[in-house]
Amino acid sequence: MDPIFFVRRHALRVLLLGTMLAAAPARAGQGCEQRALSVDDVRQSMGLAQRSLAALDESGARVALIARAGQNLSKYGVEYSHMAIVVRDHPAGRWSVVHELNDCGSDRSALFVEGLGNFFLTDLYRYRAELVIPAPELQQRLLDRMTPTSEGRMHEPHYNMLSYVYSTRYQNSNQWILEMLAAASAPPGQVETRREAQAWLQGIGYRPPTVEVGAVERLGARMFRANVAFDDHPFDRRMAGQIDTVTVDAVVRLVRQLDAQAKVMVVE
Repeated sequence: MDPIFFVRRHALRVLLLGTMLAAAPARAGQGCEQRALSVDDVRQSMGLAQRSLAALDESGARVALIARAGQNLSKYGVEYSHMAIVVRDHPAGRWSVVHELNDCGSDRSALFVEGLGNFFLTDLYRYRAELVIPAPELQQRLLDRMTPTSEGRMHEPHYNMLSYVYSTRYQNSNQWILEMLAAASAPPGQVETRREAQAWLQGIGYRPPTVEVGAVERLGARMFRANVAFDDHPFDRRMAGQIDTVTVDAVVRLVRQLDAQAKVMVVE
């Protein structure tokens, strides 16, 4: 099987691609409209996957972060909508994508493992990816945490696209990565739960970039979308439209804070 195009069971769910031209049944914060991908969509997605694979191989990394632009979030100052952890399998050298996905716009999520081809084979807004290559020490610490037990402890299935960075009530897909990084970076034994991960992040003074969301937009999202909630955010900041959620940029900010040697690159 093509090393960029595979899927296997992980945690409690399995992602079934079905046919190569079908949209994936679970996406990060999106619904499950069955819009068929065109031949050109598939060609461009697979081309981006191949270029990302080449960049990862060239980096010499064993574990990295990868982001895609699945939605147009430019009005919020956000370019990439969804991030995953990519792990190089030894000795085969195949890259596995590990990430949290929202179940069809519902308030639930699950963890998945798939290939780079599957990761990009969705209705992308822009055919561009971002790679974050940590220094070897952080790579190894994160790799040590890439076990079903550790991954599961840091996962909250109650999904909220705009979950508050310092609440355990909900979780979005990028927040799972943020908390996995906290668990990997903290002293051994200090972070084993989401609450401990968030306490450690607060202890190092971490703050994510703030997303500005107006009152009318907040009301509409809360009323008509099951995967959006604001009740975990501090009241005063919520009323001011200041939403401290975890975006791809928020994860990159943490990596830069933890690892001055980390490299960030764009694949187009």
